[in-house]
Amino acid sequence: MTWPLTTTDEQAMWRVKNGADPDAFACLVRRWEQPIQRLCARMTGDVHRGEDLAQDAFSRVFTRRHDFETSGKFSTWLWRIAINLCHDELRRRHRRPEVALTGPDEDDEGREGRNDLSVASTDPSPGESIEALEQAEHVRRALQHLPDHYRSVVVFRHYEGLKFSEIAQVLGIPEGTVKSRMSEALSRLAVLLKPRA
Repeated sequence: MTWPLTTTDEQAMWRVKNGADPDAFACLVRRWEQPIQRLCARMTGDVHRGEDLAQDAFSRVFTRRHDFETSGKFSTWLWRIAINLCHDELRRRHRRPEVALTGPDEDDEGREGRNDLSVASTDPSPGESIEALEQAEHVRRALQHLPDHYRSVVVFRHYEGLKFSEIAQVLGIPEGTVKSRMSEALSRLAVLLKPRA
């Protein structure tokens, strides 16, 4: 069954919750797969791990479908599940650091449709492309140096476009705390991104 575009996330999730409807679940995955992969990739700094965590998030949505509060927003619930998985992953890494099997500059350029963390642009010159990629990599590395609670608000606000009130709902903290974390995060990023003499 093809779901009409007018079906809301909450309507689809209601069908998943009450009937384990596979078509409704597939609709939600199609709508949310890319944003959740982006979130997880930006939080972990690893595109491939981001894809795995996004799959884990949708698996958790389905297995915990009965926990969904129909009076709530599906997106808030999904973002919360995904960010908690990211925080769990980052805690695991801190306890047991992983060693990369590829060098820091190696990349799988040939991977079609890759959802990487680079800056998208429209027909730049080769020099501009290289500069944009270098800047994106510089920001990406700086973002990875932020503590998780600061990185979360930056990713939600600047990359996913959530409002402060939405971020507060996802993270379960007051909106004022979100704003103060954003301010501190931007200050720290400014220091990390400052050109070295």
